[in-house]
Amino acid sequence: MSMNQSETGKADGFVFTGRHMALVMVLFFGTIISVNLTMAYFARSSWSGLVAENTYVASQEFNAKAALSRKIEASGVKGAITVAGSDIRYQLTAPKPEAALADRVLLTFRRPVGDHQDFEIALANSGNGLFTGSHAVLPGQWIVEAEAFRGNDIVMHEAVRVMVDGVK
Repeated sequence: MSMNQSETGKADGFVFTGRHMALVMVLFFGTIISVNLTMAYFARSSWSGLVAENTYVASQEFNAKAALSRKIEASGVKGAITVAGSDIRYQLTAPKPEAALADRVLLTFRRPVGDHQDFEIALANSGNGLFTGSHAVLPGQWIVEAEAFRGNDIVMHEAVRVMVDGVK
């Protein structure tokens, strides 16, 4: 008789049983379920999921917004935002200076994720297409939507992503 066989003639060693299979299945599916629950938690807690308040209304407004964008692009009006500490500046320029004339500018600051720090600020007209204001802006990334108005007409509308330094 050889050294690795028992008296019954079978090889000694590990035997894979039903309990082992049950343990493998619990560990396998437990890992998948744990990962899915973790990802669902982070997805739910880090993004509001809100893209449009009312998608039907947003779809109805799309053509008007697209026409306005084409009109602004054709006018050549450009805007530049600067954030330094709590000082906010928005400069309007255009190939034809009269095209960039605006009475007021409204900036909406939004975080890319979440809405608990969002705010709006109306800037004061400082002349020559420059609009200024003051508001504490926390460091990090922001999406700034700028709207410049002449009367009730929008002369500039854009959304830009800006990075605000925490250095003072």
